[in-house]
Amino acid sequence: MTQERPQERSHIISVLVDNEPGVLARVIGLFSGRGYNIESLTVSEVDAEAMLSRITLVTRGTSQIIEQIKAQLFRIVPVRTVKDLTENGPVVDRELALVKVLSQGESRLEAMRLADIFRARVVDSTLQSLIFEVSGRTDKVEAFIALMRPLGCIEIARTGCVAMARGETPF
Repeated sequence: MTQERPQERSHIISVLVDNEPGVLARVIGLFSGRGYNIESLTVSEVDAEAMLSRITLVTRGTSQIIEQIKAQLFRIVPVRTVKDLTENGPVVDRELALVKVLSQGESRLEAMRLADIFRARVVDSTLQSLIFEVSGRTDKVEAFIALMRPLGCIEIARTGCVAMARGETPF
């Protein structure tokens, strides 16, 4: 008789914290100290007057592991709120990437054609290279990058996921 292993899946966790030195290091320390991987991490001040920042991170785990992560995040003193956006209903998530492609001739035309399909913008152009800006859901960004690789993709810079729950309820 075989036992089924709990299903691991990707979760977007949003953490509202006091904007003070060392908070991000403490959050990251929680993950590294317990062997959890962070797939994506973004941080930005969201309320200068109240000195609040939002940390959006993407991690993988079973439901049990994610609950454990959330409970441990709540124990960090400057943490105000922790939400698993993946579990709390509809969410809007986006990512931005800059993709540099070395291309000339036919491959350059193909890169431009694909960029048009993905609604990517050319933000820099030389005779030898193009830099595209693409934004959208992470799977869209990854699909664009996968198509650019054989055309001469040599460099990628990504922002990581930012996300927000839909509806009337604030954070």
